Amino acid sequence: MGSKERIQRLKDENRTNILDAALQIVKEEGWQALSMRKIADIIEYTAPMIYEYFANKDAILMELANQGYLLLAKKVKQAKSTETDLEKQLEAMWFSYWDFAFEERELYQLMFGVGTACCGFEKTYKCAESHGKLISDVIREIMKEKNPSEELICRKYFTYWSIIHGLISINLVNQGNGDNTNQEVLKDAIYGITRSLTD
Repeated sequence: MGSKERIQRLKDENRTNILDAALQIVKEEGWQALSMRKIADIIEYTAPMIYEYFANKDAILMELANQGYLLLAKKVKQAKSTETDLEKQLEAMWFSYWDFAFEERELYQLMFGVGTACCGFEKTYKCAESHGKLISDVIREIMKEKNPSEELICRKYFTYWSIIHGLISINLVNQGNGDNTNQEVLKDAIYGITRSLTD
């Protein structure tokens, strides 16, 4: 390996260490506790060195949100591949979205502004295949006989998202209604909206 490759690998490792340290702080103390100084303490760098990789704390938050969107898209795509029936695909995709919100609680909070300032929406997301596009494509396929407009597909997506994100937010910020009730509400919501696609 040449010196250029070694230097790049070291830079990539340092960048990853900074992001990992930031997420560690957030998981232990919450988003409000995140600071460049705390990151520097964990990775044993000086704070100015971190600025060589990220212009400010907001740049770190944006990168973490982008990583979250990548991970969410990957999970939604995997869920889609487990089913062949379109309606079951849609259900599996939304359940994977739900699972992501609780498995990656801190990232979800950052991505969608639950109990914290929202870092950015999907439009700032670097991946061409977002979870929203993946889900909207299945909605479009289910509705294809109706020749739906993009506006209608978008509205149906936001109907799903509003209900599911709302239920997630209730559970992240408050106690919620317990796992069994949540699962039933989630199933009812997904089933009801999916039925409206073909009615």
